[in-house]
This record gives sequence, structure tokens and C-alpha cells, in this order.
Amino acid sequence: MDNNHIEKINSYSKISEEIQDLSTLCLENLKIDPELYTKYEVKRGLRDLDGRGVLTGLTDVSKIQSYIVEDNDMIPCEGKLYYQGVDVEDIVAGFIEEKRFGYEETVYLLLFGKLPNKDDLEVVKNILGNYRTSLPTHFVRDIILKAPSKDMMNTLQRSILTLYAYDEKADDTSIPNVLRQCLQLISVVPLLSVYGYQAYSHYHDGNSLFIHTPQSDLSTAENILYLLRPDSKYTELEARILDLALVLHAEHGGGNNSTFTTHVVTSSGTDTYSSMAASLGSLKGPKHGGANIKVTKMFTEMKDAVKDWNDDDEIKVYLKKLLHKEAFDKAGLIYGMGHAVYSISDPRAKVFKGFVEKLSIEKGLEKEYQLYSNVERLAPLVIAEERKIYKGVSANVDFYSGFVYQMLGLPMELFTPLFAVARMAGWSAHRIEELINQGKIIRPAYKAVKKNQAYVPMDQR
Repeated sequence: MDNNHIEKINSYSKISEEIQDLSTLCLENLKIDPELYTKYEVKRGLRDLDGRGVLTGLTDVSKIQSYIVEDNDMIPCEGKLYYQGVDVEDIVAGFIEEKRFGYEETVYLLLFGKLPNKDDLEVVKNILGNYRTSLPTHFVRDIILKAPSKDMMNTLQRSILTLYAYDEKADDTSIPNVLRQCLQLISVVPLLSVYGYQAYSHYHDGNSLFIHTPQSDLSTAENILYLLRPDSKYTELEARILDLALVLHAEHGGGNNSTFTTHVVTSSGTDTYSSMAASLGSLKGPKHGGANIKVTKMFTEMKDAVKDWNDDDEIKVYLKKLLHKEAFDKAGLIYGMGHAVYSISDPRAKVFKGFVEKLSIEKGLEKEYQLYSNVERLAPLVIAEERKIYKGVSANVDFYSGFVYQMLGLPMELFTPLFAVARMAGWSAHRIEELINQGKIIRPAYKAVKKNQAYVPMDQR
């Protein structure tokens, strides 16, 4: 990029004094009295005070269980996650025991509502493998390399929206066509993510640029490592743990922010590319897909601040500083702890933990793993002491995922895109489900609270 172009881009990000002044009007005139939310019984975030979500739809794609009901009382229980009615812990146990990769099997289960046999799975693997080499000619050069973004989620959104222009049936929302689009996106989003990072790394950090061609016979997890590394080499354990991460992130109910976005946007009748780009926009937010980055950065500071990683008292002191807004980003949060739905345990974190320990041994990072384990044990105790909480607190899947990606040598810029790579399966299933059941356009109610005011002619203002 020439200097004039760079200066023009930089000018867009500058905030003028006029805009600074105008922003005060936003703050003065658009702020709503917090007490009105209580007065009108508005469930902010579509959740009750005790964490229960407001029912806005029905789904078969997945189910989350965090409590049981006895005599009209909600009793917290160990968290469970079901993909199309099948316990995700059983899914993982199955492909681990048989030493096969599980993400493609999970894609089949989520999209078609049943577990595949060997022939079924081979058909879908072949489709994904063929689509993996189907990116339009020069797409990487013209769309990704010529305008590299500093944010990989932005690159992904732009790339997916651009694919619309290459699709002769882009607006066709028939189920066969949408299924074709979804399978294509499931197969190419891993490539778009890695290529986007490589372009960023080259143009912004000055690193060497290398572009590998995807291999149709490799799994999604294997291809990510194959494409990302200069020598394309990886260990079996590395590929299997990345595959596990994709399975555990593939789907998480219709109510999470990005999947609800999928339903909302799909209900308008729009195309697949617009729907997926909107969901990516949701996932980009640090309160959703970016949480594991916060966990990773928090632990980076913690490693310096806590001298003895096995001293419970010293760890507790640091955790209290986090809650008191005296450490890290001073947000008052222990990142990776707690979940909107789960209280006693997040099944994804529970499944992940054992494999994380194995990888830490392979990488010689047992001490770091022990620190994570100590924080997981101590944080709920500290939070219970310091905060009034309405349900239990446990480690969520983000608590360990960033550590896993670090051990795999994955750049932090790819942490959230990897979440998107996995979640393409769930978004696709929910989009197809919304189209099949043809509900009304989703339009929740908002209550207007500003008092009416008279129009005043310009010369009287």
C-alpha cells in the first residue's frame, strides 16, 4: 500500500473535535434510566435474574442442561451438552477410543440429525474435501492478500460476503442450495482464516509469506496445522486435540449470541452469506468469541504477578485483586470463570481438561497447566467470598482453550476465527432448521420510554 492510501485509511479512524462534541449529545439524550428496566420488568440480555433464558424458539440441534426441576424448584446439576440428542461426552469418547477425527462426524450429526455410519461419513468427508479446493481462482490473491486486515474476523466477514458474488444461486434459499452453501463454507472458512492471518503477518509484521494448498484427504484440524506451519508438520496429538477443540466449539444451543443472530437474520429471508457474516460479527465481540484471548492475557500477567504458582494464598490474593479491579484490565472479572447457563460445571471444559494435561506434558508445560488447574479450583471460592452470586461458578470452555492454542503455537489473532471455524457447523444447522420451519420474522418488543416532545421550527430553537 502506498503512503497516500495509508494516510487516507488512518484518517477514517481519527475522531474530530466536532464528533467528540456531538458524542456528548448521544450520552445526554440516548441514556435510559436503569430503574426503568426494573419498573417495566425488562429481562436484560433476555435472561432472568437467576440466569434463566427467556424462551424465544424451539430447536432440535442441541440441548444444554444445567439444572433439574423438582417440585417447581430449579436444582443445579452437572452441566450436560447434547448434539441432536447425543451426549457430547459420548461423542468424544467414541472417536477418541476408535482413534479417528471427530469434527466431520459432528458436522454430519448436527446437519442431518443422526450419527453417520462409515459410508455416510465418507460421503460428507469427500464433499468437504472437494469443496476445500474449490475457492475461486485468484480469490486469495485478489480478496485476502491485496487488502489485509489487522483483525481476522473482519477478514473472514469480508471474504464470506465476497463469495456471494461468485455464487450463481447466492439468493436461493431452498434447502438443497443452502445445504450446498453451508458445506462449502464449513470447508473453506478454515482456509480463509489461515490465509487471512498469513496476509496480516506478512504485511503488518514483515514475516515471510507462504501459502500452502489444502489437502482433500486430511481432516479439518489437520489441514489447519498443515496450512499454518511453514513446514506443514504436526504431531498426531496436536491434530487430535485441535480436532477435539473444534468438536467442543461446534454448537451450543440456539440462545447464544451468535447463533441467535443466525436465527434472527435467517428469519428475514436473506442469503446464507449475509447470515453467516452477521453471526461472525456477533462472535467477534469480546463478550462472546473473544473470551479465550482475555483468559490468555490474564494468565500472562498472572504468571509475573504470582511468584509461587502452587501457593494457594498468593493465587487467592491475585484473584481478589482481579475482582477488586486492581489487576489486569481492571474490569473486575476472572476471565474463563462462570457461564450464562452452566453453574456446577461446563461439560466442554470437563472433557477438555484431561487432554490439555496430556498436551502440556508433550510440550513441557506441566507447571503452566498446574497454575491453570489451581486457579480453576480456587476462583469459585474467591468469587463466593467476594461477590453475591445467584448460581454456582465454574470454569468454562474458554478457560482452557486459549492455553491449548498457545501450546499448539497458534497465533492469538486466530483464536476467535478458530471458534468461528468450529461454529460454522452449528450455525449451518440452525439456519437450515429456521428455513425448514419457516417461522415469522423475529421481532421482539422494545418499549419506548422517552416522553413525546413538540416539534419546534428551526428559527425558534
